[in-house]
Amino acid sequence: MRSAISFILDEKIVDLDFKNFKEFSPTSTVLNYLRSLPTHKGVKEGCAEGDCGACTVVLAELVDNKITYRAVDSCLIFLPMIHGKQLITVENLKTPEGKLHPVQQSMIELYGSQCGFCTPGIIMSMFALYKNNNKPTREQIDNALTGNLCRCTGYRPIVEAAEKSCVHNCVDHFSNNEPQIMKLLKSISKESIHIQTHNQRYFRPASLGEAISLKHQHPETIIIGGATDIALRVTKSHELLKEIIDLSGIEELKNIVATESSIIIGSGVSMDDIIPKVKKDFSALYEMLSVFGAKQIRNLATLGGNLGSASPIGDVIPVLMAYNASVVLESLNGRREIPLNDFIVGYRKTVRKSDELITSILIPKPTSGSIVKSYKVSKRKELDISTLSAGFRLELDKNKVKLITLAYGGMAEITKRATKTEQFLIGKDWKRNVVEEAIQYINKDFNPISDVRGSAEFRKIAAKNLLFKFYIEGRNVI
Repeated sequence: MRSAISFILDEKIVDLDFKNFKEFSPTSTVLNYLRSLPTHKGVKEGCAEGDCGACTVVLAELVDNKITYRAVDSCLIFLPMIHGKQLITVENLKTPEGKLHPVQQSMIELYGSQCGFCTPGIIMSMFALYKNNNKPTREQIDNALTGNLCRCTGYRPIVEAAEKSCVHNCVDHFSNNEPQIMKLLKSISKESIHIQTHNQRYFRPASLGEAISLKHQHPETIIIGGATDIALRVTKSHELLKEIIDLSGIEELKNIVATESSIIIGSGVSMDDIIPKVKKDFSALYEMLSVFGAKQIRNLATLGGNLGSASPIGDVIPVLMAYNASVVLESLNGRREIPLNDFIVGYRKTVRKSDELITSILIPKPTSGSIVKSYKVSKRKELDISTLSAGFRLELDKNKVKLITLAYGGMAEITKRATKTEQFLIGKDWKRNVVEEAIQYINKDFNPISDVRGSAEFRKIAAKNLLFKFYIEGRNVI
């Protein structure tokens, strides 16, 4: 078991032992670490919550003996999370001879920068796009840049710079240097990490068995996967997190298994990796994940973390309820499978016991004839937390409602189904006047609050409108 972390920066292995590294703690962010270095000031802090993209860096890691490149928000990553990875910043993009990378050169030629504060983060998002897509579509470019806010240049020249630069078959000086980087990455130990300081303990187990054992020994320990939610307690609330179990290094939690009747998604799979796997058979989940934060967030956030946080405004939970998904929990005492409809029992409270871990999510394929839809209402389509979200499912028998699920987020202290509305609709004809009557039952199902994202009255109106929209769309499908 190691007490230090190792990663690659500037093409060299960096070893950090927090016992001797007094300036930073295990919950210091990669952003703050980089800002402390004299040669990596390009990364900027804008929001410290993953909304602006000014702190974007790229992490490279070995996956199936191949180096993958992912743009991430460095303000949300604790230092131990980059163990065994290569950290790439804007300063690393020029060649050893000083020649600019194609994405940098195109930004200059097409006037893609004005004040320049956001530019390094934009460049890093474009670099990840360059490494992963040759001749990307406009949709792929927009998807890559959604997480980067620019308030003075405007996006047209930035998009044009991406279109111009990303046509080189993903080949650059990083490609030429990959054999050496692979050698360095392979030389870093994959064993577990246990960091002990005078006021914190940080565990990064290498196996699921070890993680379960640690959770048994430390039942009150905070669990993180991608830390996109927990990190805010540090960056925004300045909270000291005394004990953490970091699951990001456990490969057993990163598998996706598709069967004839279902898909089983490991709790440690990132949201972005799930998207292509569910497009065919789970279109409503695909659509919701596509607007789940920005790419930098989706590259970190995990499905297990999203469910474990039990946020009442979590985008994914309503649609998973519509799919009748189940959560798999494991501990030293065994394994159990809990329907998601029964999993959340209060504000950010679940039935998970203190010694259990979420290890996977099982989603049955909808039966033939089922209509499943997801909806998100927010001020910004991708980046914003929802004002409200919804996951609906309908099954008909000769145009009569045989089964209906109406799950809403943002309407109560938990993600909740509109049970009175569902009960009214069961057995009735699926037609406009019936749905219009059913809509009024939303007032009986929910008593939402007003907050910065929307008023209670707006939420009620929007919830009703989403049900009517579902009727219109469902009618067209039928």
